[in-house]
Amino acid sequence: QVQLAESGGGLVQAGGSLRLSCAASGRGFSVITVSWFRQAPGKEREFVAGISWNGIGIYSSDSMKGRFTISRDNAKNTVYLRMNTLKPEDTAVYYCAARTSIVVGQTPVGYGYWGQGTQVTVSS
Repeated sequence: QVQLAESGGGLVQAGGSLRLSCAASGRGFSVITVSWFRQAPGKEREFVAGISWNGIGIYSSDSMKGRFTISRDNAKNTVYLRMNTLKPEDTAVYYCAARTSIVVGQTPVGYGYWGQGTQVTVSS
C-alpha cells in the first residue's frame, strides 16, 4: 500500500518556475511507476510526465519535455516535477499517481494510488 502527498504548487507569473514534490509513504515505492497528471477546470485529467522505477522519464509532448523535468529520489521516496517557463495554460490541479507496473501509462487508467492534488496557477 502506498500513500502519496503532493506539495509545491502555488501562484506564479508566466515565465516562472515551480517544483512539485510527490512524497510517498508505505512499502514498495522504489519499484513502482509514478506519473504526474493535471486537470484544468472543465477539462479531462491529462498526462504530464511519468518516470519508471529506474529513472526513465516520459513526457506527454516534446514541448512539455523542453519545459518540464521529472525525477525521482528513491532514497527519499519522492518524485519531483520541475516546471520552467510556465504558461497560463499550465494552470491546473496537478496530481501524482502511482502504479505497480514497469510501464509508464499515459492515461489515468491503471493507476491505483493518487495524491490529493496541488493547485498551480500561472498568471499572465
